[in-house]
Amino acid sequence: MDITQLDTPSLLVDLDIMEANMRQVDDFAKEQGIAWRPHIKTHKSIEIAKLQMANGACGITVAKVSEAEVMVKGGIDNILIAYPLASRTKLERVAALLPLATIILTIDSEEQAAHVQQFFQPIDQEVEVWLKIDSGLKRCGVDPGEPTLRLAQYVSERCPNLKLKGLYTHAGHSYAATDYEQIERIGRYEGECIVASAQLCEEHGIPIEVRSVGSTPTFRISGKVPGITEIRPGNAVFYDAIQVGLGAATYSQCALRVMATVVSHRPGERLVLDTGSKSLALDQGAHGNATVKGFGHVVGHPEIVIQRLSEEHGVASIEGETSLRLLDRVQIIPNHACAVMNLFDKVHVVREGQVIDTWKVDARGHVQ
Repeated sequence: MDITQLDTPSLLVDLDIMEANMRQVDDFAKEQGIAWRPHIKTHKSIEIAKLQMANGACGITVAKVSEAEVMVKGGIDNILIAYPLASRTKLERVAALLPLATIILTIDSEEQAAHVQQFFQPIDQEVEVWLKIDSGLKRCGVDPGEPTLRLAQYVSERCPNLKLKGLYTHAGHSYAATDYEQIERIGRYEGECIVASAQLCEEHGIPIEVRSVGSTPTFRISGKVPGITEIRPGNAVFYDAIQVGLGAATYSQCALRVMATVVSHRPGERLVLDTGSKSLALDQGAHGNATVKGFGHVVGHPEIVIQRLSEEHGVASIEGETSLRLLDRVQIIPNHACAVMNLFDKVHVVREGQVIDTWKVDARGHVQ
């Protein structure tokens, strides 16, 4: 059916744009001779994960065990859980997945490694692990260089059930960059610190098969560093207004849209859309950097700025003249696609203005 037959607010994904985004990531990876493992917290969809695998991805990345459970049930069998786990409850759930898929765990301290080893040793089960390196975000992760080597030695010598195969990092602080030159510096260091740490480990007899990098703003930079073997961009499947603000994408590359209706109009002053914080989220930047104007980009209407959100209302100012009137519809590129996708139960798949399918947001609300 035509998208005009949908009620609002509705979540749309332009299939042509999304597939083009996937191909661009795959083309970049092939040019560099590396793999790509997208983070599915952006889309939380089995169908989109399958499309990414069909377009060349070697596996996927998740943030939560519950996301891994959903994806394994959907047939995805190579998953990095990019989050440090230590609790018995979560490790029991991981153990239940291991006969069904390759599940890779993250280690960022000796204490955490010991907890994971203590769980897997009595059940005589091995699990692949990668070390999380802090390349500047100052969140999770061991420092690069000697601290990484010491942790690698601990895991290799003291944790026989943990099979160390890789190092990885996430340069999320690139979202706080004030210009693209800063993103380039962050991206280069992201790749270089992983490669240098891997080389140091190998000089001490610890092979490092995988060297993985890649926030969406930096993957085209860090992915070019010699020695890197994998990138993990998540948001690049959709892009969004924050990525445009950072210079990492253009609006024409933004595949995810929220369709809204004008429900109230005060000519020359303001209009109200039926999309509030429960459909657009409240993001205006990341890591302290406001990169966008308003709460979403209204496609084709630069005179409209969504100034404030309540739960169900998007209140927009009118800067100059507008053709919009009561009951007119607009499409809004969200500031942060990942947060918006998690607000909807389903996404309508659109090609040339026609709804050709509807996909469930399978891992929506899976936070454990």
